[in-house]
Amino acid sequence: MGSRKTEIGVERTYDAAKQWVDRVLGDDDSLFTPGKSVWTPEVLKEVRAGFMEKPDPGKGNTFQKLEQQLAGSTPEAYQLAAEALYFVYLTPHVPSIRKATKLERVLRVLGWSGREIAIPDDLVAGLAPGIATIGTAFASGLPAYLGFTIEFVEQWKQTQGGIEGRLQDPWAFKQFVVDVSSSFRSALLRPPNYAAKTAVQRHALLHLVHPDTFEPIVSEGQKIAIAERLGKYGTDVTADTDSNIRQIRQALEGELERDFHFHDKDIRERWDPSSNPLPLPPPPPTPVGVGLQALAAELYLPGEFLKEIELLLAEKRQVIFQGPPGTGKTFVARKLAKHLAGSEDRVTLVQFHPSYAYEDFVQGFRPTLKDEQAGFELRNGPLLEIAEKARDSDKPHYLIIDEINRGNLATVFGELYFLLEYRDAKMRLQYSAEGEKFALPKNLFIIGTMNTADRSIAMVDLALRRRFYFVEFHPEEEPVKGVLGRWLEKNAPKDVEWVAGVVEEANRRLADSDAAIGPSYFMQEGLTPDKVDLIWKHSVRPYIAERLFNDRGRLDEFDLEKLGNPDAPAQPDGVPEQ
Repeated sequence: MGSRKTEIGVERTYDAAKQWVDRVLGDDDSLFTPGKSVWTPEVLKEVRAGFMEKPDPGKGNTFQKLEQQLAGSTPEAYQLAAEALYFVYLTPHVPSIRKATKLERVLRVLGWSGREIAIPDDLVAGLAPGIATIGTAFASGLPAYLGFTIEFVEQWKQTQGGIEGRLQDPWAFKQFVVDVSSSFRSALLRPPNYAAKTAVQRHALLHLVHPDTFEPIVSEGQKIAIAERLGKYGTDVTADTDSNIRQIRQALEGELERDFHFHDKDIRERWDPSSNPLPLPPPPPTPVGVGLQALAAELYLPGEFLKEIELLLAEKRQVIFQGPPGTGKTFVARKLAKHLAGSEDRVTLVQFHPSYAYEDFVQGFRPTLKDEQAGFELRNGPLLEIAEKARDSDKPHYLIIDEINRGNLATVFGELYFLLEYRDAKMRLQYSAEGEKFALPKNLFIIGTMNTADRSIAMVDLALRRRFYFVEFHPEEEPVKGVLGRWLEKNAPKDVEWVAGVVEEANRRLADSDAAIGPSYFMQEGLTPDKVDLIWKHSVRPYIAERLFNDRGRLDEFDLEKLGNPDAPAQPDGVPEQ
């Protein structure tokens, strides 16, 4: 009950979790090297001091920061960190975090130990398929999930007696997990919402240790919604959400006479009003060879990446592409929207900016001249215009909102926050006539783009984030990482193919994934070494200078010649840069 064990291959994930429980919680043993003591109180304390009690280093991605924090640790501490990361990676069941990606990152941390340690094949297999679907926020929450796992085990080993009882009794185990969550303190997180920020790993831990009692759901909000909206099935409602869900499951299994997952379409419709998406209408006939795979080839992206975005749109109807400038977010959005809509006429693009308002986007009074008299008239903005077109059509329509985070979103969207989530609902808009109500049609899809290097990203509130899926466009990670190399190989002469390596090296030195250099700077026809030099000098280098505003002494590191040839000598004093 409450598991995904009916899915092909998922038993490998549960077997790996059981090994972790037996060796780590039941002993001080190692997961990767059985018989070697790794999860000892001493090593846990060392990892805590190095990783959890140090403030965020500030620069670099999650793993660059982790390497800085653990620098100088013992081999056992590095191995423990890798094994903790492995356990965290048993949770995500999403195409964007594939088994190969999980394995590469665990091996990266393991490699810092300086020892040659192989991960057993059965544990490698356990990294897929995972147990729960998690959005792109998983990456940003990874330090918190990793820290909570280490904190949990440390407190587990500090508690005298009762270990076997807690492992056998799911509710005693849950109480211990809750106690750890309420007492968790770390420099990794800002107070006071520690419990909320580690909730994903807390729910994952409950399910992985007791899969027959706790659901494979890591969203606290979803659990609460299930307990509240299906509460009529409960026979003895308690203050414990998991206990109520267990009663609901037992009642529903009796009614349906089968096992189920709460995310099964027919079940989810009972507790999630927004779960009945209108399937994408089939695209109009297209010439042979033109399709999503052909579009992927045109964009130098994997077909699976575009397919994943298509699935995200089908499920939630709105996504945001986020990443540094020059990563092709808007270009891909326009191309993909046109392909999925079947016609450019069914695609509308708007760009937000600081002075953009509700009246510009939705509806508002605008100055007009009628019969030579100045006045105002109520006009629909692009949102209402494309909504009306979609409502009168059985074809999908797409609205692209470029630079979505540059607008004052709470002001621009207004009551649309509600309508984005509840497409079946209608409500009166700000300028609607009495009794007139509006709903967003189900065949209207929204793609936003967001520049992570823009400081206004902080203005994107949680209410909006919850209503969109987020797709990462980061130059340091596939598939964007390989775009420039693939483009150069097909479109540029051999004497400029080195540019891809230069961009990678520059991004490594910048160590800022939110402001890395994107590939599109150099995806230009007629690219030559001289043109590369001009682009670097007048476009890329000024961008880097802005990023290094408080550290201008490092700018010399990003000289094009030095990046292309790291061993090149520095400029002599007094010789101006050419």
